[in-house]
Amino acid sequence: MSFHQARISLIQKKKLKKSNFDKLREECGIFGISNHDDASALVALGLHALQHRGQEGCGIVSFDGKTFHSEKRQGLVGDHFTDTETLNKLPGSFAIGHNRYSTTGETSLRNIQPFFADLHTGGLSIAHNGNLTNALLLRENLVKDGAIFRTTTDTETIVQLIAKSRREKFLDKLIDALFQIQGGYSLILMTNKKLVGVRDPFGIRPLVVGKLKNSFIFASETCALDIVGATFIREIENGEIVVVENNQLKSIKPFPKQKPRPCIFEYIYFARPDSLINGKCAYEYRKSLGQQLAQENDLNADLVVPVPDSGVPAALGYAEKSKKKFELGLIRNHYVGRTFIEPTQNIRSLGVKLKLSSTKTIVKNKSIILIDDSLVRGTTCHKIVKMLYEAGAKEVHVRIACPEIKFPDFYGVDMPTKIELLAHKKSLKEMCDYIKAKSLKFLSLNGLYLALIGSERNSNYPQFSDHYFTGDYPIKPSDNLQGLKIKQLSLLSGKSNS
Repeated sequence: MSFHQARISLIQKKKLKKSNFDKLREECGIFGISNHDDASALVALGLHALQHRGQEGCGIVSFDGKTFHSEKRQGLVGDHFTDTETLNKLPGSFAIGHNRYSTTGETSLRNIQPFFADLHTGGLSIAHNGNLTNALLLRENLVKDGAIFRTTTDTETIVQLIAKSRREKFLDKLIDALFQIQGGYSLILMTNKKLVGVRDPFGIRPLVVGKLKNSFIFASETCALDIVGATFIREIENGEIVVVENNQLKSIKPFPKQKPRPCIFEYIYFARPDSLINGKCAYEYRKSLGQQLAQENDLNADLVVPVPDSGVPAALGYAEKSKKKFELGLIRNHYVGRTFIEPTQNIRSLGVKLKLSSTKTIVKNKSIILIDDSLVRGTTCHKIVKMLYEAGAKEVHVRIACPEIKFPDFYGVDMPTKIELLAHKKSLKEMCDYIKAKSLKFLSLNGLYLALIGSERNSNYPQFSDHYFTGDYPIKPSDNLQGLKIKQLSLLSGKSNS
């Protein structure tokens, strides 16, 4: 039985446990540093800043000039990489780290990155953010050629391709491997001589470079540079390989030149609000989305209320543009995490109330404009609307600061299959009826572009990877689409990259 068939067989034997897909989830964050005496401690700090990008596992690999050292843990960075005893196991002036996010499937130490491999050219460690769209085909061909896989991730496929390359030098081996893979990815690789950052040809997944005195840093977001006191240099360009060797930075661009298409959800939701994207804080983009949403809506209501925390910037922008009163009609309980145990049906039925509660005296007898950044399956939105009505709200109008999400992702974003997406299977009226709101409207696609870049979408060249809304995928998966989604949800494999 093939690797792919084995996974499908397992799914047919077991019912998949549904995850909370009412928010899209970025699958991981990566961080690497060169030439610093406290390399591992700084990586731990960087991963802490990137904790929102991955919460189920974390790992650090360091290099002390002779030996690579690896420590991996399930859970949060702050629970494992804050004590001296653990960090002392990671000596060396070079280190890379990874946060993993997986909502279904296997959460085991073997799939937690960074990975380490002994190649004939020397040791190699790698941290990967993203998904390969031809991973199944590559893996099956490698297995037929005699490769033995220890994990069930896309990342090991990259390691195997590097190991099997007939090129002599490491960078040539890496380029050889990169020309065989497809998808959205950013990579940080560490050898006994180099620290390397790589961004996919379309720049779908993010990666930045910064500097701390004589040390260079690669990270998924600039907030990770801020926490260690580093200076932001620039974003790594699409299709670029940046190499740190002998305290020097070198850029290599092996791919044919093409226009970038970064993931639009980095602007809408994924990036931390204080992170810089293309020269502006993500917070500013999200506030602009709310302003544009208000410009497209003429609604008479008493209050603008955000769904915390993700809807706050857009709600502020909406209130500012519409000159309506902004209130925190919902309060989030920050002490209920993803691992909260729901032992009984009675507790489980409380649902969203475990994380959100209404400020009853604020919303009572008020007509409310409820603002959120996105609407995925609609189950949480339905519960929030119900909660506000139970608190005495007179009307609840829902406004979403992005267009309807109708298509799944294959480049490293954890989300439902197409059939589970509310906007794929229902009309606007049907969606409104489902969430029980008085009215429902989304930001238009051109409005989204106007808010982010000041001009409408170029149909000949979409400036972002906006396939969530349009179905216009920058890279068509080589693997069968349904097979790839089964792979992503498989109990056996866990998430394909993390």
